[in-house]
Formats: sequence, structure tokens, C-alpha cells
Amino acid sequence: MKKVFYLLMIVVTLSSCGGSKDTGDLIGVQDRKDWYEPEPYGMAFIPVGSFIMGPNDQDVPFAMTAQSKSVSIDPFSMDITEITNNEYRQFVYWVRDSIARRLLVKAEIEGYKAEIDDDRVIDGYDHENPNTCFLNWEEEIKWKSEEEEYVDALRPLFLPIQERFYRRKEVDARKIIYEYSWVDLKQAAKKSNRYNFNKDYTGGEYKGMIIDSNGEEVKIKDRSSFIMTAKLDVYPDTLVWMADYTYSYNEPYAKSYFWHPAFDDYPVVGVTWKQANAFCIWRTQLMHNYMSKKQEPPYQDYRLPTEAEWEYAARGGMMLSMYPWGGPYTRNDKGCFIANFKNLRGNYGDDGANETVEVAKYTANEYGLYDMSGNVAEWTSNAFDESAYSFTHDLNPDYTYNALAGDEPVLKRKVIRGGSWKDIGYYLQVGTRTYEYQDTAKSYIGFRCVRSYLGREDGDWDASNY
Repeated sequence: MKKVFYLLMIVVTLSSCGGSKDTGDLIGVQDRKDWYEPEPYGMAFIPVGSFIMGPNDQDVPFAMTAQSKSVSIDPFSMDITEITNNEYRQFVYWVRDSIARRLLVKAEIEGYKAEIDDDRVIDGYDHENPNTCFLNWEEEIKWKSEEEEYVDALRPLFLPIQERFYRRKEVDARKIIYEYSWVDLKQAAKKSNRYNFNKDYTGGEYKGMIIDSNGEEVKIKDRSSFIMTAKLDVYPDTLVWMADYTYSYNEPYAKSYFWHPAFDDYPVVGVTWKQANAFCIWRTQLMHNYMSKKQEPPYQDYRLPTEAEWEYAARGGMMLSMYPWGGPYTRNDKGCFIANFKNLRGNYGDDGANETVEVAKYTANEYGLYDMSGNVAEWTSNAFDESAYSFTHDLNPDYTYNALAGDEPVLKRKVIRGGSWKDIGYYLQVGTRTYEYQDTAKSYIGFRCVRSYLGREDGDWDASNY
């Protein structure tokens, strides 16, 4: 009984310390917040696993671009549908509004420059500069204001008089330019580019060099050398509906597909690989800014899926299936087509639509993902190489190449997956891979985002159970 009482006193004494005082023991950093990652809105969780990546059927066109390979994939979350017109429009409107606010700050219109605390002012930062100041997003933009000072301030954002059709005042899509940054971890991870405490980045015999975002070779001066910046027009190319096809009447889609409410829930198209990546960076910062206001640690970044992640998710746990829905056929037991593609001898509408349809119109796969085959093909993060399966790792395989404007076209090929409304059934197979060029927009290519999962997917996992 005395022993029990003695042990109880020890427990009470230790708990009263709360782990916050120095006890001389290794107790780790205290007062850390508990971490729980909820399922992201509009995304499905894809568990950790291994599968045979590659074709499940004969190579019909004898393309020889893939081979069977066993790979393992870490858990991640993926958008349950392709990014829609309305979701991408949020990105476009954010860029438009940020430009408008800077124009209003430059014109010294009150209310659009945020008041900031002294601790947010750092050396070299000029809050009086309209190009760098913090913006007040609580103040609404008065697009219909007739005040001369207000109208003059926003004038550069609209089409000039000579370019207006029937004198309609419209935003100039060419002015919606997104300026963004990212850290080039691939170059930073090279041993030749690591920080050396004895030689710094550039001292002594060390000659650290990197390729900047303009394609120029520059010497590493400090950590900022790995921060890449770029500017990109983000408005989709709406003319792809006409440019992709000759002698075909698609003017209604060119005029209305992106901006009309009738197409809000249709997958966005006319977006290049670069624009899709810029969207992921913007979406990440949108989330990080929200989490910082809550003083919460951020989640992982949004990004395009690798082609291995895409194929793994598309299979939905059915590793030997040709299609996301499981069977070897493109019809269900009632004889109806179960994806949006070019079926039979070109009877486009036999599956419900000639072109794209609303997302989630067909049944989801076992992971809850819609339209992994058909509707629109999807960009992945990977560069296309016919022999990529031979040299990529079997753990989270990934082959990327950041092609620059002056590179040869062959270096600008990016993998697309899933097939589209204008493709035959072969391209709907989960193991089929093809490509498009990174700076090219098409009426049949869209994208969806993924987000790596932090920690294990099963919080109750216990090694003693195995």
C-alpha cells in the first residue's frame, strides 16, 4: 500500500510540473500544438500504397512510351473533380482585383492601403511604394463608380477606346498578369549548391552556380538566389475552341465557355501547364494566408500530381483495371457509356454531350474521384520522356524539367493523362500516357490539384498489431 501511495505522489509531482520547467530530462519542446489534418474541402484522401504502373492492355498505336513497373506512393489528397471554370475564375478575379487595388493606391485613393504594425516593417521594405505595400482587401472596389478620380485610376485596367466593341467597357485580359514566386528546391538540394560555413556560397574555391528563372547562369549570393520569380498572364485562351479545329463551327464556345454562368461547373480549358502551376501557387498562398491569421501551422502546398500519383489515384485501388470504373469496357450493364469521350465512329453525343460536360456527371471511382477518364485530359507535373519509367525511382517516381523559353520544343513536353471528350477509348485507359507542350493551351486539357498528406493516414496505427 505504501508503494502504491509513493508512486501516486511521483505522478502528481511530475504532472504538477507540466513539463514546462527544466528537470534535466529530455522532454522535447513543450507547448506544441496538437496536429490533425482534416480532409481538405473538395478533395478525396488517397491512401499510401503500391501498384504496378503501366499498361494493362496491348500498346495499340505501338507507341512504346510505357512499361510495367512496381512503384510505391505516399498518401495525398486530390481534387475530386477537375478545376472548374468558376474555381479558376476566382484566381483570375483575385489577380484582377489586386492589380486594381494597386492602381487605386498609386492614385492615392484612400482605403486601399492596409495599415500595418511596426513588426511587419523590415529593412529594405517601402510601405509607401504602391508596388510593394500591403493591400486592404476589406475595402470593396467600386467598379461602377463615376467619380473622375476613381475612373482615371482604374483606366489602365480596361480596354482602350479603339479596341472596344460597341463601346463596351471591359477589362483588358492582357493586363491580368500574376507575379509569383517559388523556391527551386531541386537546385538548392544539389550538393554543389549547398551552403558551406567555411567558404559561404561563393568564397574560396567554391563556385556555386544556378540557372535563374530567366534561364541565365548566375552565381549564388545567398538563400535568395533559390527564390524564383515570374510573371504570367492568367486568363484562359478562349480562342482554343476555334484554333484547335479547322472547318468547324465552335464560335459559341469561344465567346461564352469561360465567363458565362451556364458553364460555371464545366472543367476549365485553354490553360497552359505554366498557368496550372501558377494556379497551384496562388491556391497555396490563399490557404497559407488564412492559416497565418489563425496562427496555425500551414498545410502542405497545392501542386499538380505526378503522373504516378495520377495513375495510382485513377485506378481507385483496382490495380489491374484498364479504366477507373474497374471493368474492361466503356459501357455499363445497361449499355450506356460511362465516360465522356469520342465513342464508336465519332458519335460524340452518344455519351451525353458533344464536347465537355459538367464535372461529376458520371460515377466516381472507388476513391471518390470523378472524370479521371474522359471529359478533359489533365496536366501532370512531370516532363515527358519515352524512357522515364526506366530511370525514375520506384518510390514516388518523379521526373521534372523546368524548360525555359529558349529550349527546344522536345524539352517542353509535359505528361497529360486521362483522355478527353475528343479522344478515343484507348486514351481513357489509366496506363496510357501522352504529352502536350507546356506553353500550349488546348480545348481538351484541364487539370486538378493534389496536396501531400502530413503524417500517417491512420492515427491509430500501432506496430504491435503487426
